[in-house]
Amino acid sequence: MAGPLSRSPLAPAGGFPALPRIAGVRFAAAEAGVRYRNRKDVMLAEIAAGSAVAGVFTRSATRSAPVLWCEEKIAAPHDPAQGFAILVNSGNSNAFTGKNGHEAVERTARGAADALGVPLEHVFVASTGVIGEPLPAERITARLAELAASLDEGQAEAAAQAIMTTDTFPKGAAATAAVGGKTVTISGFAKGSGMIEPNMGTMLAYVFTDAAVAQPVLQQMLRELCDVTFNAITVDSDTSTSDTLMVAATGKAGNPVIDSLDGTDAQAFRQALHGVLLDLAQQIVRDGEGATKFVSITVEGAASDASARIVGKAIGNSPLVKTALAGEDPNWGRIVAAIGKAGEPADRDRIGIRFGDILVAENGWVAQSYKEADGAAYMKRPEIAITVQMGVGEGRATVWTCDLTHQYISINADYRS
Repeated sequence: MAGPLSRSPLAPAGGFPALPRIAGVRFAAAEAGVRYRNRKDVMLAEIAAGSAVAGVFTRSATRSAPVLWCEEKIAAPHDPAQGFAILVNSGNSNAFTGKNGHEAVERTARGAADALGVPLEHVFVASTGVIGEPLPAERITARLAELAASLDEGQAEAAAQAIMTTDTFPKGAAATAAVGGKTVTISGFAKGSGMIEPNMGTMLAYVFTDAAVAQPVLQQMLRELCDVTFNAITVDSDTSTSDTLMVAATGKAGNPVIDSLDGTDAQAFRQALHGVLLDLAQQIVRDGEGATKFVSITVEGAASDASARIVGKAIGNSPLVKTALAGEDPNWGRIVAAIGKAGEPADRDRIGIRFGDILVAENGWVAQSYKEADGAAYMKRPEIAITVQMGVGEGRATVWTCDLTHQYISINADYRS
C-alpha cells in the first residue's frame, strides 16, 4: 500500500478535538504489525460493568466474521455485573476468510476477555482493511497484555489513530446535555475514507457516554439516528463488509435512567447524540479519498422521505455529477439525469434546482435569472449545497457526499500493493 496521504483539504481546522474523558471507559493502542509497520494498528477499549451497549452493522451479504460475531453478541443477554471490551485492528478486515475468519475472531476475543476479566460474550471485535487475507490473530493476542496494562481514560486519540486505514486524519466529536438535573457527556471517534455508502452502520465508529440509558432505548435511538447520519452519507456508493457503529452508556453521570424514547430527558440526550453522530459521519465525507469538495444534497417535494433519500443518493453517487463537482463545472444537466435514473416519482415540469442561493432551474426549465458565470463561481467553493425540488409531495431528505478526483483512482489502484 502507498505511504501516508496528505491531510484532506476539507479536514476540520485545529486537528483532533480534545475529547472529554468518559467515566467508566478506558482506551489503549499498540503496534501489532497486522499489516502496517511503525504505527499503532490495534486498539482496546474497556467499558465498566453496568453499562448498556448498542450497535448497528452493515447489511452487506458478504459481511465480515467480526460483524457476524458482534451481531450475535449484541443480541445476547448481558450480565450487568460484568464489564465489556471492544477490540479493533486495522490493515486487515478479516472478511471473506471462511473458517479461518471465525477462528481468528474467537481467538482474539477470548484473549481480550482473559486480559480484562470479562465474559467472552461481552467482547466486541472489529477489523478494517484488505479483504480476503487471513487475519494474523497471533500478532494481536501477543499485544493484549500490553494493551490491558496501558488502559487510560485519556487515550481516545491514540485509539482513533489505531483504527485508521486510508484516512488522512482521525475523527472525533463530543457534546454535552442536561439530563435529569445532571450534565451528561458524549464522546466518540470514527474511521472511514473510502468504500463508503453505509447501510445500517458506518465504516467503524465508537461513541461513549456517561449517561444512564436502558439498552433497548439506546439500541432503538441508535438505529433511528443512524438513518439520518451515517446512512445519509456516501463517498463512492460501495458499502463496506465491515461497517460497525457502537454506542456504550456507562451510567456514571448519575442521571435518572432514560428508559423511554419519550420525555424531555430522552429528547435532550437524543439531540446531543445526533450531533455527535452527524459530526463524525460528515468528517468521513470530508476525508473521502481524494475529495476536494464537501457537498450537501437536499431533496424536497418528493413522494416520501424515503423517496427523497433515494434521489439524493442517486445524485451523490453519480460519477458524472461527482466529476463535474471536481472540475468545478456547474453542469446541472447531470443532476437532472441523476434524478431521472433514480426511478422515483417526479414531475418533470415542476423540478427545480438550486446551487446554494442561486436558482438554476424551476418548473422543469432553466431559470430566466440564472447565469452560467454565477454557477461557475459558486462551484469554486470547497463546500457546495445542492437543493432539488421534485414537485410531487412533502418528502424531504439530505445526504452528504464529495467529489470524485483522480486521487481517488490513485489511492484505490494500489490499495493492496
